[in-house]
Amino acid sequence: MTPPPAFQPDPSGPVVVIGAGPAGLMAAERLSGAGLTVAVHERMPSPARKFLMAGRGGLNLTHSEPLDRFPARYGEAAPAVMDWLGRFGPQDLRDWADGLGADTFIGSSGRVFPRAMKASPLLRAWLQRLRDQGVTLNTGSRWIGFERGAPLFDQAGGRRRLPARAVVIATGGASWPRLGSDGQGRDVLTGLGVPGPAFRPANVGLCVDWSPEFVATHAGQPLKAVALTVGRHRVRGEAMVTRYGLEGGAVYALGPALHPALESAGGARLYIDLRPSETAEAIAARLARTPASQSRANRLRRAARLRPVEAALLRQAPPLPAGADDRALAERVKGVPLGVTGLQGLERAISSAGGIDRAALTTGLMVADHPGLFAAGELLDWEAPTGGYLLQAVMASGVVAADGVLDWIAAAAPAREAP
Repeated sequence: MTPPPAFQPDPSGPVVVIGAGPAGLMAAERLSGAGLTVAVHERMPSPARKFLMAGRGGLNLTHSEPLDRFPARYGEAAPAVMDWLGRFGPQDLRDWADGLGADTFIGSSGRVFPRAMKASPLLRAWLQRLRDQGVTLNTGSRWIGFERGAPLFDQAGGRRRLPARAVVIATGGASWPRLGSDGQGRDVLTGLGVPGPAFRPANVGLCVDWSPEFVATHAGQPLKAVALTVGRHRVRGEAMVTRYGLEGGAVYALGPALHPALESAGGARLYIDLRPSETAEAIAARLARTPASQSRANRLRRAARLRPVEAALLRQAPPLPAGADDRALAERVKGVPLGVTGLQGLERAISSAGGIDRAALTTGLMVADHPGLFAAGELLDWEAPTGGYLLQAVMASGVVAADGVLDWIAAAAPAREAP
């Protein structure tokens, strides 16, 4: 005899949204706006803590580039994520933020920000809209699974079983766990037989064995307008030298290429092009015009116009042969080889990869084997670089999950007899 599913919908209960991050709040807004009773449960004392943390850097909501360029940002998850963006795309997100009074603008990099350049005003307006729509927010309420078909929560007054009409799980990934995303949602679902790989860090710094002298002098300094290459993957941008390695948007974008190399070989080779807008021939020609009596370091510094941190970076790479010619020196400037020994952990990651397998979900993000149970946001197995692509897809998935709930409820409702 087949046991009953872990979740058994109760039409008398509200739609329960688990997690008050951007995916969960977006689902709650969509559902309550359609007239449903919605209760949000958040294990932390206050909602959207990671959202607020992201806002300290300006709150990059989305990106202004043409939508046909977005698939390249989502890797193998692109078909699924682009379906979400077809339901709630970059302009939809801008219109939504503008409607909350957080008028947006496009920065010089093409990224989209609220004019206030922080998250708190937008979040205050968002929470007020949810209250106006009748959404109840329960903080300090940790979801621990199901009991007799209903979600079970650990709250200050003890454990409570709360029947629900449908459930949207948006507990996030496992990055920045001190802000609330500790991977617990995935653990509960995999315990119910829902497949999904373990979380791993994404958009995170990489580790390089710098010399103590390099760290002491140059940690905290930027590498501007460089290009980073791992295998066939090349990204232009900026990076920041840290005590343990490198951080920055260009570094984060290489994560999908670094993970398999590190897992299979225990290390990876990174090449930094210090002058991506110049050719090796042009640099070699300038080297040829520098006095041969000068040291190699001085000739390189002058010919390639190296900043102190760049000149020092060259010394972190394996040395070239003593008789290396000008072309070899120029090629080194165009590709400084560094050994990557690993990545920083989830506690320092901006986001995470891994989570619930998308193949276990319907297109409406319902868990196929558990009718009425939906999932959204970073809890799902996909990843994206910073630059607006991450938050855009998180919030779009909340819309898709909410619409999935609405469609599922409509399909389950008895047909009315014709008058």
